[in-house]
Amino acid sequence: QVQLVESGGGKVQTGGSLSLSCAASGRISSINVMAWHRQAPGKQRELVAVISSSGNTNYGDRVKGRFTISRDNAKNTVYLQMNSLKPEDTAVYYCNVVLYGMGAPQDYWGQGTQVTVSS
Repeated sequence: QVQLVESGGGKVQTGGSLSLSCAASGRISSINVMAWHRQAPGKQRELVAVISSSGNTNYGDRVKGRFTISRDNAKNTVYLQMNSLKPEDTAVYYCNVVLYGMGAPQDYWGQGTQVTVSS
């Protein structure tokens, strides 16, 4: 089993910055993908950013140029630096880890952390 513990988030005004972190513990394979998703009230969950174990990244169109995902493999931790925040970034942000190895990929989610951007 894998446990994900998120921290960070909170409230900020438009144009401000916040950072999130997510520490994974348990049986972590070396081949994995770590990501952040978000879900605003009444909307579907969407991908914010993803980073592979080799450091390749991909971002959702709405956050490109403003958010940066990074990871520390030694600590099994993924980070999300969010700059130039907008009210439409308000959502619950979820950490997600997908482990690849023998058998089917294993998908784990954090409990979510609230990010609120006021205008």
